[in-house]
Amino acid sequence: MAKHIPAPQSAFDRKLLADALIESLKKFDPRQLWRNPVMLAVEIASAITLVTFVLSLTGLNREPAWFTGGVSIWLWLTVFFATFAEALAEGRGKARAASLRRARTTVMAKRLASPDRADSYAMVGAGELRKGDHILVEAGELIAGDGEVVAGAALVNEAAVTGESAPVVRESGGDRSAVTGGTTVVANAIVVRITANPGETFLDRMIALIEGAKRRKTPNEVALEVLLIALTLVFFLVCANISPLSVYSAAASGQGSPVSLTVLVALFVCLAPTTIAALLPAIGIAGMDRLFRKNVIALSGRAIEAAGDVNVLLLDKTGTITHGNREAVAFVPVAGHTEREVAEAALMASLADETPEGRSVVNLAQRQFNLSATGLPAGAVAVPFSAATRLSGIDVDGVRYRKGAADSIATFVGEQGGTVPGDMESKVAAIAHAGATPLVICRGTAILGVVNLKDIVKSGIQERFRQLRNMGIKTVMITGDNPLTAAAIAAEAQVDDFLAEARPEDKLRLIRENQEAGFMVAMTGDGTNDAPALAQADVAVAMNTGTQPAREAANIIDLDSNPTKLLDIVEIGKQILMTRGNLTTFSIANDIAKYFAIIPAALAAIYPQLGALNIMRLASPHSAILAAVIFNALIIPLLVPLALKGSKFRPMPAENLLIFNLLIYGVGGIVVPFIGIKVIDLGLGLLL
Repeated sequence: MAKHIPAPQSAFDRKLLADALIESLKKFDPRQLWRNPVMLAVEIASAITLVTFVLSLTGLNREPAWFTGGVSIWLWLTVFFATFAEALAEGRGKARAASLRRARTTVMAKRLASPDRADSYAMVGAGELRKGDHILVEAGELIAGDGEVVAGAALVNEAAVTGESAPVVRESGGDRSAVTGGTTVVANAIVVRITANPGETFLDRMIALIEGAKRRKTPNEVALEVLLIALTLVFFLVCANISPLSVYSAAASGQGSPVSLTVLVALFVCLAPTTIAALLPAIGIAGMDRLFRKNVIALSGRAIEAAGDVNVLLLDKTGTITHGNREAVAFVPVAGHTEREVAEAALMASLADETPEGRSVVNLAQRQFNLSATGLPAGAVAVPFSAATRLSGIDVDGVRYRKGAADSIATFVGEQGGTVPGDMESKVAAIAHAGATPLVICRGTAILGVVNLKDIVKSGIQERFRQLRNMGIKTVMITGDNPLTAAAIAAEAQVDDFLAEARPEDKLRLIRENQEAGFMVAMTGDGTNDAPALAQADVAVAMNTGTQPAREAANIIDLDSNPTKLLDIVEIGKQILMTRGNLTTFSIANDIAKYFAIIPAALAAIYPQLGALNIMRLASPHSAILAAVIFNALIIPLLVPLALKGSKFRPMPAENLLIFNLLIYGVGGIVVPFIGIKVIDLGLGLLL
């Protein structure tokens, strides 16, 4: 079984290039090339010029063979460069799909006769399992299919899917119950209910999705393709009308000769939007590949495209904005006690507490006052947390150490004849107003102080939100905390808005309100209660560790179960849209230079006045046309790295981004062809 997803391959890996070369030649088949109508038209044009080249060799065509042959070769190369770019993008995805296929292993499973009878099972092959079956998986065994844990808890190694070697906990009854076929139980045993039939597993879907050839085109991509076809038809009609016009003009004026078929074909190919048509498939495929390199699977190309248009991001507080576990950050004494006294009592009250919060209290006491914690003292009795008392702690040598909410501690102390210090309420309120959780500590009948438990905001998250704000994206924090705590954390994290005490219906309502206002909404989730909102969101990112309903409602799955990936997904979505827009701008701008190269060369013999447009001072009509055709072909492989890597992400408002890209790719698209065509023309002059 594969232990890791392979490292990102270079776009110019030797084996990848060799495989892409073979695949690109297969794509010359018109039955495959018809999916790219513009390049199919170029292939037909290439075949026509090949015929004119043969006629030149036999003397049936008066044009020089070097000209018709050169045009034909470079038109065929134009088709090759286009198919090669697509094959290269597909190859990277297919390499990853191959590694996942190796991870798919035929295993035996212990199919249970009844889900509550783990001692009664039959050994069956994984291929015999069906949706709804229950299997027992013990330590060291492979999980035979996708499913949900319905009994038990276990450590599971998911390296075969995520590449992460550290095992993770999967347990029944929570938001971390989903398991993936092909992963391994490291410790303990679990009962799994199979949720997918053979061929429909998550691994099967991953393999199909990352193979670019199976990728569906997005609406934006389809719209752009329709535009390219329309432009191609327009230029075809223009070129088709030039032929009879040139025949009539030559006959009427008695000078020059009609425009030849080779020249018309070259004119058509150079004016058609061949650059963007050649690179469009590679852009979309490479975008999905970049997502996969971040261990994120997009279940549709539409999801990535929608991510690029997101206006509103809904993010869970816990695990996304904060680290997820509250940490003790300070001991606040009351009634004249010292911080050390509070720390000692808090340490004792937390010795039996294995929760992250309890361990953080112990760690803070050790760090600040070098207090030792080697385990429960002899004769100590642990008092676990109770929903009825809302307290926990230990009893040792007749002394009761407790920690809990302020009102619960006040009740506990009062029942023993103690009193509440006059300054406790103000200090508890100050901690709560700061967005933290006050945990009051008592020893017997004496309240010693308060532990400040704080949600720790992830470092660097403010900068990420600032970048999103610069792009015009609104961030909304969703939390079950009370409004006071939520407001404090929202202010520290620098989100734009927050939704406190959020219930499933509140999340759904918030998404619908934003969508009705015309915004594209993205959100993350991992629980069953998130499924309705995920289904409603335009971009729904589910954690791979989440429940089956959450994963089924989402259109993007994060294999690492890291909610902050939503920010990366938005960036890649915008990167794809930017790349597509930049190359389209460059491609259309290119035509301006070609007008000045080909039109004077094609028609100057009939209309000498057009010679004034030859501002590049190209040597001859034949060299001008051939130079334009060569440049038109060469620009495609030169732009392949940009199509595969994507335009650099720049967080800025849309209008600023438009101006920036028009300056770079619009002006650049005009200037570069002037230089390139002139240099090629000079080179042809030296060769010929």
